[in-house]
Amino acid sequence: MAVAHKSKIEFEIGLDENKVPESIEWSATGGGVTKDRAKATLISVWDSKDKETLYLPLWVKKMPVDEMKVFFHQTLVQMADTFERATNDEKMSATMRDFCDYFAEKLELEDKSKKA
Repeated sequence: MAVAHKSKIEFEIGLDENKVPESIEWSATGGGVTKDRAKATLISVWDSKDKETLYLPLWVKKMPVDEMKVFFHQTLVQMADTFERATNDEKMSATMRDFCDYFAEKLELEDKSKKA
């Protein structure tokens, strides 16, 4: 199957003198996003040759801890949803969502996952 279209996603990370992220900007040509600011990103890439996940977590040093907790909770909820779409494994997806509920409860988070 030939590639019909291409899209580019770019991240520009502003670093301080110790190479700690000060700013994160991202653009997505196919999504109409141009240099939007972000406080954090979690990028995972599957290396099929070595059968392992390459993982790049980045966040700006001024990201508040309460926002980081919400970011992780919403990411976990989205992972459960994505896992279900990718595998049709409803039982494991439900188990993952149960953990997300437990995670939010223990961190005393409001239910902000609906905004994700």
